[in-house]
Amino acid sequence: MIMSPNEIANNAIRHALRALRQRHLVEEGAHAPAFLALSRPIISQSSEWKEKAEKLELELQQCYKAQSRLSEQLVVEVAEGRASKSSIEEKDATIENLQQELTRARDECSQLKADLEMKIKAMELAISESQELKAQLEAMTIKAKNTEAENNMLIDRWMLQKMKDAERLNEANALYEDMIDRLKASGLEKLAQQQVDGVVRQSEEGAEYFVESTVPSVCKHSIRAHEGGCGTILFENNSGKLISGGQDRTVKVWDTNTGSLSSTLHGCLGSVLDLAVTHDNRSVIAASSSNNLYAWDVGSGRVRHTLTGHSDKVCAVDVSKISSRHVVSAAYDRTIKIWDLQKGYCTKTLIFPSNCNAVRFSMDGQTICSGHMDGNLRLWDIQTGKLLSEVAGHSLAVTSLSLSRNGNTILTSGRDNLHNLFDIRSLEVCGTLRASGNRVASNWSRSCISPDDNHVAAGSADGSVHVWSISKHDIVSTLKEHTASVLCCSWSGLGKPLASADRNGIIFTWN
Repeated sequence: MIMSPNEIANNAIRHALRALRQRHLVEEGAHAPAFLALSRPIISQSSEWKEKAEKLELELQQCYKAQSRLSEQLVVEVAEGRASKSSIEEKDATIENLQQELTRARDECSQLKADLEMKIKAMELAISESQELKAQLEAMTIKAKNTEAENNMLIDRWMLQKMKDAERLNEANALYEDMIDRLKASGLEKLAQQQVDGVVRQSEEGAEYFVESTVPSVCKHSIRAHEGGCGTILFENNSGKLISGGQDRTVKVWDTNTGSLSSTLHGCLGSVLDLAVTHDNRSVIAASSSNNLYAWDVGSGRVRHTLTGHSDKVCAVDVSKISSRHVVSAAYDRTIKIWDLQKGYCTKTLIFPSNCNAVRFSMDGQTICSGHMDGNLRLWDIQTGKLLSEVAGHSLAVTSLSLSRNGNTILTSGRDNLHNLFDIRSLEVCGTLRASGNRVASNWSRSCISPDDNHVAAGSADGSVHVWSISKHDIVSTLKEHTASVLCCSWSGLGKPLASADRNGIIFTWN
């Protein structure tokens, strides 16, 4: 049976008192001879007994004092025992808590060990998969190298075939030029033109107004058109009205017969970088540095549509030759977008790796031609959005595209200061025009072909305008009136005048 601390203390006190009594009895036994001696004569031993009694009394007092000290010591030891027991209980509780924490730590350690084993297995699996993928990559790399070798061989064969086709085309062109010379001599030029151009020229709206272009040599009008520079100009179809756009965010329509301003179109929120007009001359579309395109109704002067979707400046725009609702644009977000002008939204987006500076619709409206910063000329299918063909047109960026009236030839100008004529059917170079003083001024410098497809006009950074004969591949006229870099040229569909615009915003018309 377990006793309480008080009971233990009481027992200890009783035991101590019992021990004192026993000691007292022992001491009394030790003094027994003294009692026997008392029975002897008292007179003779009285002094001795007195001394012994005093000693015994003194010893008894010392015993009492010792008993008192032992009692006090016992009380102190009991108190210390209680304190020790309390401390032991606290330490026992602490040990129990530590044991519980140790148990939890062991459980966590076991869980972490299991997780580590799972992670190790997953890592081993990933390493195995990585090795398999590496092996597959090596196999695909070998296959790609083999395919590239085969592709290079096919390209060489294709280029050889193209060269042969070009030779045949050159022969056909020579025969055509010879035929034209004979027909001119016999007075049958009109019949020959119809035989060459076929249905395309006969079906063009306004073709009855077409006349042979004249080589410009004299400045007719000087027009201060735009503040900050004029970046783009074009004539209305079969009309003498000139449309211009500039850094001042306006589009203006000019009467080139008088050099006067006919109307101003407002609403563009950025610099005008390119212009297009529908074949019925009812709508003008502007490409802007504000990342948008703006379509105006020429009659009312109001903005019909604001075409949004590009994420960078729009630098090129064109309208289909057979439909007034289809518009193509190119921007520096590396996309070409096809728009439905009637609905006012984008219907298709073409993505490519190089920024595009110029776009043109083919005569049938089914193909898009684009000129890029990498110097390449690309053809796209408008229905599928797929790249049909590609050719390296220039060593530097292509700055402009201009389509001939019959649609068979496209003029490309580049920052390498060359003006190349390509047969759009085969993408073979028909001719290259250059001049020692002709330097293309910007990434959006626009050159043009005359309406009779006989001449090319292009501006230069020195302020001059050069006119080449396509058949002779030689300069037939150099126009010098501009005092700043010439950025664009445009030829009226009536054969004259030729217009040019410069970086100071001045437009010159030439007869």
